[in-house]
Amino acid sequence: MTLQMKLSAITLDCPDPLALADFYGRATGFAPHPKSDSAFAGLIREDGLFLGFQRVEDYRAPRWPGQTVPQQAHLCFDVADLDEAEALLLELGAGKPDHQPHEITRARVLTDPAGHPFCICGPSVQSSVSS
Repeated sequence: MTLQMKLSAITLDCPDPLALADFYGRATGFAPHPKSDSAFAGLIREDGLFLGFQRVEDYRAPRWPGQTVPQQAHLCFDVADLDEAEALLLELGAGKPDHQPHEITRARVLTDPAGHPFCICGPSVQSSVSS
């Protein structure tokens, strides 16, 4: 029998939980958790998925693609238009590393304001994964 598990939460370490929750809240539209504070902040999606951000003293941002400080986490988000999504995310405070391992028309690696790498994937990637 295969164990059936439903992903219910993802938590990222960071230096400023409220700032990172604001970035991801504006990027995803997830609602802020009412008990968020400077030590732990969260966002909730309509289906119950929770995205949390916990303060870590002496936080060291990942150094992607190098591994002197490993990624710690890696999130992927499907988007309808890569160029539009990238422009909005950069405006919100994301960074864009020089190293891009994917075809630019399929996916892009960005970093959130705390340095965590994440991908935005266009429709061609979404359809190849779902088929």
